[in-house]
Amino acid sequence: MKRLPEVNEDFSKLYQILLAPIRTKLMMTGLELKIFNELSEFISADRVAQAIGSHAENTRRFLDSLAMIDLVEKKNGLYRNLPATQIFLRECALAYLEPLFLATQRGSIDFLDNLNDLIRQGPSPISPEAADMADESFWAVAAEAGVGWAVGGVSQIITKIIRQLPEFPSFKKMLDLGGGPGIFGIAIVSEHPSMKGIIFDQPAVVKVAEKYIREYELEDRMETMAGDYMKDSIGQNYDLIWASATLNFVRHDIDAMIKKIYDAIRPGGVFISFADGMTHERTRPDTMLGHIGSGMKTGTDFGFEQGEIADAMIRAGFRSVRSRTLKTPVGDMDMDIARKG
Repeated sequence: MKRLPEVNEDFSKLYQILLAPIRTKLMMTGLELKIFNELSEFISADRVAQAIGSHAENTRRFLDSLAMIDLVEKKNGLYRNLPATQIFLRECALAYLEPLFLATQRGSIDFLDNLNDLIRQGPSPISPEAADMADESFWAVAAEAGVGWAVGGVSQIITKIIRQLPEFPSFKKMLDLGGGPGIFGIAIVSEHPSMKGIIFDQPAVVKVAEKYIREYELEDRMETMAGDYMKDSIGQNYDLIWASATLNFVRHDIDAMIKKIYDAIRPGGVFISFADGMTHERTRPDTMLGHIGSGMKTGTDFGFEQGEIADAMIRAGFRSVRSRTLKTPVGDMDMDIARKG
């Protein structure tokens, strides 16, 4: 008689990996159908089906599936959004995340459609993704998509730290470098009674930032500067320069960029970088999986290793650098705070 194999490991984690695409498909389909807009209060599946014009029985099955993955709750046959869904997945919510999730899906998941070929053959010499990244309109769309990330709790995390800096009360002028929609710059300036701010990005992108400056009624204290920060002047005599998830594009020449930032800060000023910091031989954190597709298609590793930016700050001449890892909704990120003597 042949015995069954003795197995001392558990494959539940592998099975959860297998199910992950189903969870993603359910959430993204819910966003596409605008179904979360109907679930602010307890409601029946039949009424939801009437509201969105869908098949009643399959709508019930779909709502049950959303309850299985903790996006909605079900009670006495009625359905309602759970708190995070109510805040982030309704179209009218201030921190609406569909644009961010769609951009992430296109840039991280759809990139993997031909993963087998990428592994076997490597990146194509002509990369459509590289062409996209050279197009300003691509970054304008990305800026809009990034608003939900910033207002969805991350701006609160970073402003809590920045307003505690001993230099903060004396700040008069700040730069949000590669600021995209400008939400972080807006959040930082809003914490100060008089500091003024500049958001620097490409011409098409600063138009997005200007919209949010108006929305948050900061026209008298904030302005934009359009250009390519790798080539153009970024201004002078800043008390604070903030750079969030943007220095990756100059990783190949990080020393020159950090020196440019150093020269633009007045003595006693502060430069803060907020970026990824990979550890464990570039295998952590797992949220960096979102970049694997673009890396394979372009042949470029954009992610920073932990300490890489801090080391460049020291080489540029900053008097001191203090670093910390912060937990954010999109994973761990490193904040490096450099002070100029």
